[in-house]
Amino acid sequence: MRYDRAVLGGAGALLTILPLALLGSALGFQYLGGLAPCEMCMWQRWALVGALVFATAGWMGFRSGTARPLFMLAALAVLAGAGIAAFHVGVEQHWWKGITRCAAAATSGSTADIISQVLAQPMIRCDAIAWSLFGISMAGYNAIISGFGGGYALWRLIRR
Repeated sequence: MRYDRAVLGGAGALLTILPLALLGSALGFQYLGGLAPCEMCMWQRWALVGALVFATAGWMGFRSGTARPLFMLAALAVLAGAGIAAFHVGVEQHWWKGITRCAAAATSGSTADIISQVLAQPMIRCDAIAWSLFGISMAGYNAIISGFGGGYALWRLIRR
């Protein structure tokens, strides 16, 4: 029983600290670094917010026995964010097309058509890398960190 509580507590701590750190980093890049998020960046943030909601509910249900399933939902939310981030990396690297309203449109037609197509595009494009370190974009780091963190937490929760 003591081991189970330690595993739950460790996984719960990871599933609380990890989304907080990732959201804090994203907000820091946005408000301190001046890098506005694109639409897919916002989707990744919503997955992390969902993970925080489930993790917080897990802490509130720690003594009642509902912590494990809620922490599992938090881990799945983190992994969903990792999936969105991995898709975003593919769009940034032009491995596949992103959603049409978030990527650069093909320009064709008359000059007026091209100008109207360019002006209709969002200011922040999902297919452009705004920041990278060692060749890995912010979405790439989010995919790596969320994938390993969420996967490890889920593995610890499933393995009794």
